[in-house]
Amino acid sequence: MRSKNNNPYSQAAGAYDQNAQQNTPDQRELEGRVLLKASRMMQDLVRDWDNRTPELLEATLVYNRQIWMLFYDTALENPEGNRPNDLRSNIINLANFIFKRELEILSDPQKEKISVLININKEVAAGLLAGQKAAPAAPPAPPPGAGSSTNIEG
Repeated sequence: MRSKNNNPYSQAAGAYDQNAQQNTPDQRELEGRVLLKASRMMQDLVRDWDNRTPELLEATLVYNRQIWMLFYDTALENPEGNRPNDLRSNIINLANFIFKRELEILSDPQKEKISVLININKEVAAGLLAGQKAAPAAPPAPPPGAGSSTNIEG
């Protein structure tokens, strides 16, 4: 029996990592730019909220979720890596918050709920892009209740 990994997120993370290393001199810059692209997509969605379709809303959130799933998987699967435990913990907590917020948006679409996702992406991207020349910076602290599985913001 082959032990090939059939997890699509893990396969995507591997492909992303390999592609980033081959085609980008700085992976942090690529990650920052991808987060900014997701922010722009969400901003465009909010700006034209009255003309959105359920498919567009879902596609935009799926794009953002895929980015954060890569961050989450990397933080979770790389405990011996070059990231301190507090940074890994912050990434995992932020990703969990983002996943919960996206479910809230899909179940009860309100453009106001998207602003926190846009802000988180912009803040983390700024840290990644600024970190090209500076020491690695931790992402912003998770919003209140992000680590709690029972707190759902409205």
